[in-house]
Amino acid sequence: MTIAVEPSSNALGTKLAAFAADIKISHSIFAMPWAVLATVMAWQRVGGPIVGKLAIVVVCMIAARTAAMASNRLLDAELDKRNPRTARRAIPSGALSARFVALAMMLSAGLLIAATALFWIFYSNPWPLALSVPVLAFICAYPLLKRFSRLCHYYLGAALALAPVCAWIAVSGGIAWPPVLMAGAVLCWTAGFDIIYACQDFQSDRETGVVSVPARCGIARALWISRGTHVISLALLIGLGLHAPELSRLYFVGVACAGVLLVVEHSLVKADDLSKVGLAFFTINGVISLLVGTLGVLDVLR
Repeated sequence: MTIAVEPSSNALGTKLAAFAADIKISHSIFAMPWAVLATVMAWQRVGGPIVGKLAIVVVCMIAARTAAMASNRLLDAELDKRNPRTARRAIPSGALSARFVALAMMLSAGLLIAATALFWIFYSNPWPLALSVPVLAFICAYPLLKRFSRLCHYYLGAALALAPVCAWIAVSGGIAWPPVLMAGAVLCWTAGFDIIYACQDFQSDRETGVVSVPARCGIARALWISRGTHVISLALLIGLGLHAPELSRLYFVGVACAGVLLVVEHSLVKADDLSKVGLAFFTINGVISLLVGTLGVLDVLR
């Protein structure tokens, strides 16, 4: 007689699926287009092989984000448990153990370090490897800032802003103004939409002592701070286009569309109606990064 064995709910595949859902792999769309654009712009200036470098940059991006998000889930597990919106995340709900998430973080960090070493081995560029640990420390520590500073949104922006800077260094072996301007734009763009996202947790943040812009300033004022931050981001994107000769019409079309989309984003969210924060946060900002990044790459390659 054959006895059917039900697959264990704790099987590795189930855990990996739960982990991927918990860290929201789809949100990689926010930073990846900027890293790709910086990679192509740097390659256009220095020449040489591009496919291998681009592939390694993509691996580094995925590994770095996975490590950072795993760190976020570990450091914020107790806060997540006390917040009704986040209580269903993997660790607070018991779907994953802290040990499993910590192991995933360490493996991702190891993958990032190994991938950066390939730039040294194949392209004689030691900088990615030399910077890998400091970058990991920076991006994995970002959840800590919410304990004591409303600048936590800008710290998160800086973490994402490292993407174009690191990609540029990996490809060219040096630094220049274009990735710096792009990083500034990404920093302000990210901080702006993260402030909007944090408005959902206004009451919970006040009760648990989380220091966010909405919790400290109120939702209405926080939305104005977000708008001002996004204006600065657009100004930096325009500055990047004016400074980099490889960017022209297509890129500026993308920036113009991004400006329109940001206006739409802010029109969807009001102090007394946060029901469309999800649409404003993910869908619109995902389109912005894809649009500007793709049109920028096409501008460089044409």
